[in-house]
Amino acid sequence: MLVLSRKVGETIWIGEEVEIIVSEVKGEQVKIGIRAPRNIDVIRGELRQDISTSNNESVVKNLNILKNLK
Repeated sequence: MLVLSRKVGETIWIGEEVEIIVSEVKGEQVKIGIRAPRNIDVIRGELRQDISTSNNESVVKNLNILKNLK
């Protein structure tokens, strides 16, 4: 993991296409802006975990339904 210190207005680039901008710092909260092409999904970490959990639950339910059909 790379850890960087940035001030408001400073940026971080990921590759040639993704720019992270520090827009505000208040106490322990940092607001960032992200510029990325539309074909790159940008979601919050907790949402990614929720989606993964939900997808896993759906697969298990579908497998149980298929087992009951046999």
